Amino acid sequence: MDPDPRRLIELGRSVVETESAAVAALVDRIGDQFAQACRICLACQGRIVVTGMGKSGHVGGKIAATLASTGSPAFFVHPGEAGHGDLGMITPGDVVIAISNSGETDELLVILPLIKRMGLPLITITGGRDSTLSRAADANLDASVAKEACPLNLAPTASTTVTLVLGDALAVALLESRGFTPEDFALSHPGGSLGRRLLLHVSDLMHSGEAVPRVSAGTSIAETLLEMSRKGLGMTTITDDAGRLIGVYTDGDLRRTLDAGSDLRSTAISEVMSGGGYTIGPDELAAAAVHELEDHSITALVVVDADRSVVGVLHMHDLLKARVV
Repeated sequence: MDPDPRRLIELGRSVVETESAAVAALVDRIGDQFAQACRICLACQGRIVVTGMGKSGHVGGKIAATLASTGSPAFFVHPGEAGHGDLGMITPGDVVIAISNSGETDELLVILPLIKRMGLPLITITGGRDSTLSRAADANLDASVAKEACPLNLAPTASTTVTLVLGDALAVALLESRGFTPEDFALSHPGGSLGRRLLLHVSDLMHSGEAVPRVSAGTSIAETLLEMSRKGLGMTTITDDAGRLIGVYTDGDLRRTLDAGSDLRSTAISEVMSGGGYTIGPDELAAAAVHELEDHSITALVVVDADRSVVGVLHMHDLLKARVV
């Protein structure tokens, strides 16, 4: 059977509209109970333990991961396994977030007395506002929806989306309250592109020491080309006797030199170099170097200290290799 494309588009749009409406309805529910949930999490001396069955469990795993990566130590515990030994993962000082659309999930109700016996604060995210779980909670977040996006009104769709949004709202509110910074985020994501952009500095990636192409102002063009060839960066720095940068010479400058008919052996590099050059400090973020290279449409930056002494060269290839770009 070949489905009607128009009907497929209609169904897809209906799901988006239903779930959008369910999320929009959450705005007025972010109130005292939400603030109480935040206070409970901020006072937590241990970890935030998220638990839930089925689709709620899958969403709970994501919520736990988001909390953990934004400054609130958290992990997910399967309620079925909790009743068979994994409850030992929950310790005094922890906070429990239990997720259930009905608020009557058997596996959660089994461990509820044990959570209470341990004296752990309980936050619930439920669709049943007068359910067993919501009544037992120290703070309950209302995840009820008018209807699921499923045409049968059975499959968890709008309800799981709303739960996910509530989890994100909680994580972001905690992030802001803790004063969590981009650098903090990077420390928990060192393998990601954002982590690399926020953790790597120019000094971590630059060519330094003998790897830096360097000639003096009186060096001939021919000798300069040999230095560029040896170092393989497509450019060289020109420095004074104190090692301070006075100019650069690049492959592009060479083409202009050849067009002008300059004698490569007798002409000093100071006569054809580009004065100044684009520079960056060694303590700048590698991400800042990317912006400099892109803004000026160049492939390399000279790394200088406060006295403009050359300490390194950073090439676009170095940034690409480190996956900062």
